[in-house]
Amino acid sequence: MPDPSNSPDVIVVGAGLAGLMAARGLRRHGHSVLLLEARNRVGGRVHATEPAAGCRVELGGQFLGPGQDRAYALAAELGLRVVRTRTQGSHLMETAAGRVRRWRGMIPRLGPAATLDVAFALHRFERLAATVHPDEPWNTPRADRLDGLTLAGWIDRVTRTAGGRRMFRLAASAVWAAEPEELSLLHALFYARAAGGLRAVISTEGGAQQDYLAEGAHQLARRVAADLGELVRLAEPVDSLSRTDQGVRVTSRTGRCWDARYAVVAVPPTLAARIHYNPPLPADRDALLQRLPMGTVVKTVAVYPTPFWRVAGLSGQALSLAGPIAAVADSSPPDGPPGVLVGFVEGPAARTHLARPEAERRSAALDGLARLFGPEARQPLHYLEQDWSGEPFSRGGYSALFPPGAWTQLGPALRRPTGRIHWTGTETATRWYGYIDGAIRSGEQTADTLAGLLAAGAGG
Repeated sequence: MPDPSNSPDVIVVGAGLAGLMAARGLRRHGHSVLLLEARNRVGGRVHATEPAAGCRVELGGQFLGPGQDRAYALAAELGLRVVRTRTQGSHLMETAAGRVRRWRGMIPRLGPAATLDVAFALHRFERLAATVHPDEPWNTPRADRLDGLTLAGWIDRVTRTAGGRRMFRLAASAVWAAEPEELSLLHALFYARAAGGLRAVISTEGGAQQDYLAEGAHQLARRVAADLGELVRLAEPVDSLSRTDQGVRVTSRTGRCWDARYAVVAVPPTLAARIHYNPPLPADRDALLQRLPMGTVVKTVAVYPTPFWRVAGLSGQALSLAGPIAAVADSSPPDGPPGVLVGFVEGPAARTHLARPEAERRSAALDGLARLFGPEARQPLHYLEQDWSGEPFSRGGYSALFPPGAWTQLGPALRRPTGRIHWTGTETATRWYGYIDGAIRSGEQTADTLAGLLAAGAGG
């Protein structure tokens, strides 16, 4: 039986940033809302922990950059401080053979031919991305052709050197946490278009990794949730959504159920596919959810007494073709020690990494950091890793991947409501898809849409 004390206007499923912002927006419009979260915490793909007293580290999404206006605005509203990601000093690049080189700027030194090759491929990609329809990628000129190709096929066709090809593939793996064979060219172009270009995606200075929050990105979620108070119910994984003429009945695995006029599903597509729907979802929506896997990523965090690499004139940023960690950044707190290096193991390398015992994973990761930063990197005060693929209520990161054919065949179903069930999340964003900012925008937009329907007394 439904809980008689809770019959809100809207039930939101998932307390990531999109769900939180949808719930907050609806309440500010004067509507009653209930937010159900499967985990025992809020935040979804933003998450932090404290390995020791006074030491907080980010295990999920954390970076912001120019153009992410809604994320910056929310941070300012909540009293969070924006800190510039450190870029002073030389970056490091480890070749597949294990040679470590210093470099500065956006693209590592690869030799004249390979450097020109990467620059030319990047220019061609940017020009092509500019043609993508940001709201309706399936209506992009030559969409069928672009969606029929994998990103890997385009890289192989456009690049002319082995070094240029390796670097573009490394960048693709870092951005999508997947091999370029796993996603369509149209999806890669749309993703870049939604961020203002591939340069914005891969850059630190002037790009998507330019800033982070001193208190942590997870505080965006925690402070919004604190304002919502008892409207947020934790440890309530939703099992089913049943549509009726009057609204939606939402049932949790705990056995509790609630009736509402509308429901908002604010979880990644692969998780939305695991909810039972009655009646079943339309064929195109169901097929879309089945085709959108998440990338595979492990985030590593090594905490040291001080950011020792700075003494050697290093920025803390590094790339490695030898792995297992492919990319590293300095994530030290702005007010002094400790020193923190965050690393990312992505795509097939992450799947191989996760097949090892925990002790071997730690050893391999720290060995990789030591090759880059010296033997001191092998002895952190604390080492943590977050396997986002193993998270039962995330099932991967950083965002859902569109394989060839998905955008053009099923894309119109992505944001279209299913009766009184609406869909939100960073995967429904037309700007900053896959980012914190995209999640915030999508939640706010969904709140505005539903507020209009509720005010008009519209049905599904």
